[in-house]
Amino acid sequence: MAVTALHAAATGMRAQDMKLDVLANNLANVNTVGFKRSRVNFEDLLYQVKREPGIRNAENEPIPHGIQVGLGVRVSGTQQDFGQGSIDRTNNELDVSIEGEGFFQIQTIRDGAQVFAYTRAGNFSQNAQGNLVLGNTDGAIVTPQITIPPDATAISIGNNGEVSVLQQGQPTLNIIGQLQLARFVNPEGLKQIGQNLLLETDASGPPLTGVPQTDGLGTTRQNQLEMSNVDPVRELVQLILTQRSFELNSQTIQAADEALQTVANLRRF
Repeated sequence: MAVTALHAAATGMRAQDMKLDVLANNLANVNTVGFKRSRVNFEDLLYQVKREPGIRNAENEPIPHGIQVGLGVRVSGTQQDFGQGSIDRTNNELDVSIEGEGFFQIQTIRDGAQVFAYTRAGNFSQNAQGNLVLGNTDGAIVTPQITIPPDATAISIGNNGEVSVLQQGQPTLNIIGQLQLARFVNPEGLKQIGQNLLLETDASGPPLTGVPQTDGLGTTRQNQLEMSNVDPVRELVQLILTQRSFELNSQTIQAADEALQTVANLRRF
């Protein structure tokens, strides 16, 4: 049994090590715009059944419980929490947050091919052509494409995603484009690729696109950014629990090793 304990404790240490990696990433992105925290889900492994529950005893009565010894734990998956992040009010006309459900649609290059990606980050800017782009290193273009005229003196983005500009010599705002949002049946199935971007997968289902404030989609808010939904206090508590769980599993390995050493040192007298 000591050998079983060794392997079970080793699986526990591996699982807690992966949880530590996820917690570290959450804490590292505590100030990342639009970041969504992840959590680790665990599941127990197979069991050695020494005695089946319910088998008959000498009096032909079913035994109420059996003898089953577990073989450890493994990570069954990581799961993103898409809860609303805190809101940071800014003075930037191109900062937009989503209040409610939905993602901004972004056109970017992935493995040499043009693909659609999705993000909650709304820190937009303009490229050299005046196109609205995501403020990451690649300057991925917002879809549908919105081009800001070079003579625009003010930009207004409505709660319904309508983009208007005030141009030189004109007294009123002119509508130049419409932000659209996308939602998914299972957003937790989206693939994280970094740079605040997510990709559609078979698990997420296809995107359902539309205008903000319609079909269950959220509201766009100008001059705001949705920040990370990571709660540092919560993550630090989980960090402490993970460290202690790792230590307990290491102590189990030491205890199993001492038991094996005792067996190995037995002498016949």
